[in-house]
Parts: sequence; C-alpha cells; structure tokens
Amino acid sequence: QGESRCPSLPRPAAAPVELSLYYESLCPACREFLVLKLFPTWLLLPDEMLNITLVPYGNAQERNVSGKLDFQCQHGPRECLGNMMEACLMHEAKNFSTYFPVIFCLESGSSVTENLKACLQIYAPEVDSGRISACVQGDTGVALMHHNAQLTEALDPPHQYVPWITINGKHTDELQAQAEASLLGLVCHLYQGEKPEVCGGSKAPKVLSGCRR
Repeated sequence: QGESRCPSLPRPAAAPVELSLYYESLCPACREFLVLKLFPTWLLLPDEMLNITLVPYGNAQERNVSGKLDFQCQHGPRECLGNMMEACLMHEAKNFSTYFPVIFCLESGSSVTENLKACLQIYAPEVDSGRISACVQGDTGVALMHHNAQLTEALDPPHQYVPWITINGKHTDELQAQAEASLLGLVCHLYQGEKPEVCGGSKAPKVLSGCRR
C-alpha cells in the first residue's frame, strides 16, 4: 500500500554481481579471459552491476625457507614477479577503475613484467611506478602474496585450475562454463536490478581450457 501511495520513493538499489577471478599472470587462458571477456564486460556495464576482485596467485606454491616466505609459480620466476607486480599495483592504486586498465594493458601486451611504466603512463599516470617497485622488492609485496595464497587456499571447493571464477562467492562447473562462454550474458541474467540496453543479447564465444595444477 505504501508503495502505491508514494510512487516517487526511490527503490533500494540491487546488489552488484560479485565476481572473483583467481588467476596467474602468465597463464594463457587467464590472460585471454581477463583481456577478452572480463575487461570488455566491465567496460560495457555500469559500475553498480558488477563488482570484481582480482587475486593473482593461481597454482603457485608458498614455502617457508629459513623463516622467509618463498613462492614458486607454475610458469616460473617471471610469473611470480608478474603476480607480485599486479598485487602491488592494486595495493598502491587502491581504486579498481584505476588499476584494472593497467592490468589489462600488462596482460594484453608482449611482456607482463616489462611494460609497467608504459602501461601506467597510458592508463594511470598518477600512480608512481617507483612505489610499486619498492613494494615488489620489499616486505609489502611478500605480505600481499601471502594474503593471496591464503585466499586461494581457502577456496571451497579447492581450485583445480586457473582461471578459477567464483560468482557471488560460489564456484560450480556450470557457472565457470557460463562465465567463459558469455560473461556479459551471465551477469545480465544474475543482476536483480534494472538492466541496461547492453543486456539485450550477447553471443557466446569459444570456451577456453584452463591451466591445470
């Protein structure tokens, strides 16, 4: 009754779809999902529809060597460096809309680990590359990677490959397949609020096979 008497009252906003991507910086399928699916979907949708969390770690292994944490990555030391650079970039830039285009630039370019300055110059000139380097070379980078290791190890069910996608905190084979086939369509379907024009329809590209552990 109240709603019919007060039609001008603003309706409560719908919660965004929560997507978490567990990935590693040099995994080809991770790079393809991030560059060809996740980034374009984020660009197309209004901010209130999709909330993205990026966790660069993937199939890495954390070890304690003489009291110091050490990381071994599936695609070697360069991947560990890429993971840490992206974690440090997120830490320094703080704002998702500042750091995601830079990560897109790194992952879509020729070298994830060597293009940081160029990508920052194009997408986030206000972020100091020196601060990111200091983070990578210091204790902060190690602490960030340890945090990402804990987040990844806490996954339930445990991840079996990357990219590993959770939607609203859940992972199922079906959700993973839908996200890889048509992420835009999946987010449009799940979002409970008013849908923008872009949700009219989207084609399903090929499903990519991940990097298994």
